[in-house]
Amino acid sequence: MIDDPVAKGFYEHYGKAKAKRENFIPLFEECYEYSLPQRESFYYENVGQRRDDKIFDETAVVGVQEFASRLQSGIVPNFARWADLTAGSEVPKEQRDAVNNDLDEVTDYVFEVLQNSNFSQEVHESFMDLAVGTGILVAEEGDAINPVRFSAIPLPHVVLDTGPDDRIDHIYRERKGIRYNQLQILYPDAELNEQIQNRMGNGGKDTTTVLELVCRDYSRRNEEVYMSYAYCMTTESVIYKRELKGNGANPFICFRWSKCAGEVYGRGPLMNALSAIKTTNLTIELILENAQMAISGVYQMDDDGVINPDTISLVPGSIIPKAIGSNGLQPVAAAGSFDVAQLILSDMRLNIKRALYNDMLGNPDRTPASATEVAERMADLSRRMGSAFGRLQAELVQPVLQRVIYILKKQGRIEIPNVNGREIKIRSVSPLAQAQANADISSVGRFLEMVLGTFGPEVLNLLINSEETAAHLAKKFGVPDGLIRDPEERKQIVAMAQQMQMQQQQQQMQEQPPQEQLQ
Repeated sequence: MIDDPVAKGFYEHYGKAKAKRENFIPLFEECYEYSLPQRESFYYENVGQRRDDKIFDETAVVGVQEFASRLQSGIVPNFARWADLTAGSEVPKEQRDAVNNDLDEVTDYVFEVLQNSNFSQEVHESFMDLAVGTGILVAEEGDAINPVRFSAIPLPHVVLDTGPDDRIDHIYRERKGIRYNQLQILYPDAELNEQIQNRMGNGGKDTTTVLELVCRDYSRRNEEVYMSYAYCMTTESVIYKRELKGNGANPFICFRWSKCAGEVYGRGPLMNALSAIKTTNLTIELILENAQMAISGVYQMDDDGVINPDTISLVPGSIIPKAIGSNGLQPVAAAGSFDVAQLILSDMRLNIKRALYNDMLGNPDRTPASATEVAERMADLSRRMGSAFGRLQAELVQPVLQRVIYILKKQGRIEIPNVNGREIKIRSVSPLAQAQANADISSVGRFLEMVLGTFGPEVLNLLINSEETAAHLAKKFGVPDGLIRDPEERKQIVAMAQQMQMQQQQQQMQEQPPQEQLQ
């Protein structure tokens, strides 16, 4: 029995949350079975086994891979800065430029850590789970070389639940097949009872299931605090307990594509395309059966007592005996129309690609797309994703950076205030975010052109602050703050330019003849 009353309460809540997950499992399993057969099943262990018995068309399988790659390149691209740390609203306006310059160096270091880690590989795996509805990442402390280590957690291993603010703040991870001699490695501060220690002495071959609990403590309303437990299912004992405090303290990053009111788990684009996927597979199966009939044929015969259907060999050069007056074997025309089936397949495959946002990839045989075409495609993708992009910003981009910064601060590698949106905020500069910002850039450009064309450059210079306008456009284009001069430097440059102009005028006056100077 669990002695800790708080852990006992969380464990009882785990049972209720797992019971609610049972309603989603048939839907999840069907999506994985038809589109992600390599992912782990909810019902049985399938390590190294094939699960593609029901797959006759690879459109959905390939489409999920393309969906994950396209989403990764649009939100968290490899070898690129897809977010910036900027001064929040609580920082005085006169200090923001200096703070932003310091934060620019911190941002470079944070993304250097991310690029040297396994983030890109693991987030791609999570994006494939996101196609079903929910992706889960775990960001843990690494070693001296790689400070942060990521892991994509399959959905069958995790039970989720939400709190009063509809955020996922109760995460239960089931870790099966853990050897007893690994417990001290996984949980260095673990308290192992006598029963576990005895099993550790048995050569370490015995295994157990460990339930990890990370739950939000809502009794502290003004701060973000999580309680973390590790529970050995075999011995029914708590082996690890820790309090996690601060923004980014939660190692689990759970993000959803979209959700219905009252539901915990997300609903992804695969659920919308599931009917088309099943129809396509059924159509291909029927086509293959029809093709087999067309190749091998179906025959009818008179029961003349001579032809034995069990001994007939339909191979070239074979001789089939028949009775006098019998018609022998007569082929039967195959039913079905391949043309109609192809029409159905074309529509269904297009629907699958449209649901997975793969219909905008273009023809691979054509010439490479220009930069303008790529930007237009990204803007179209941004418009079609709608609220899903905003949800991913809140549930993926910001938590990942908060978690990495939390670990780096804990290790003493960086020193910055809290990333809470007030002191320091996270600004997305990913290609999809840039596509959304282009609308603002276009509106500013159209306004400047209209004022210039209607009223002339005099009114434009009188109305527009050119320095602030250029700084605004640079921010929208995602230009790093370190490349922009701060106001003090700009003032010095303007003063130097004015001084040089005055010196040139004086020099010209001195070089003029005395008569011209008199005149």
